[in-house]
Amino acid sequence: MTLIKWKNNANAVDRFPFMPSTLNDFFSDYLNDDVLQKDFFKSIPSVNIMESPADFKIELAVPGINKNDFKIEVDKGILTISAEKKEEVNDENQRYTRKEFSYSSFKRSFSLPDQADAEKVAAEYKDGVLMLNIPKKEEAKAKPAREIKVS
Repeated sequence: MTLIKWKNNANAVDRFPFMPSTLNDFFSDYLNDDVLQKDFFKSIPSVNIMESPADFKIELAVPGINKNDFKIEVDKGILTISAEKKEEVNDENQRYTRKEFSYSSFKRSFSLPDQADAEKVAAEYKDGVLMLNIPKKEEAKAKPAREIKVS
């Protein structure tokens, strides 16, 4: 198989005007917008954070990771979620024309509010989404108004 690389030098000088054209060619080949976005955002999973009267929920989009690869810790009010995925292939007969993945990791930290019960954090991983449920402390949950009788 022949890999033909298309090279667009038309806007290389526009991207890096402070460099000589040979360096512009180098950087436009290796730091194009697609590569920057793909590699940068691959290491930072998207997150949804929700609050209800009873709890907080955090959802992280992390497809392709085994649930055993996650490490979730709470320390001094900081919730840290991390994962590491390694692909170890030691086949000496295998020659890659291009290899763009073999290792990925991420780490995200969140400050828990005072009303969160850090001792009861629960996690579930399903369909590429890591879901954390952080219940609120009983004293922090909204209670209905109480009428006080005057004596």
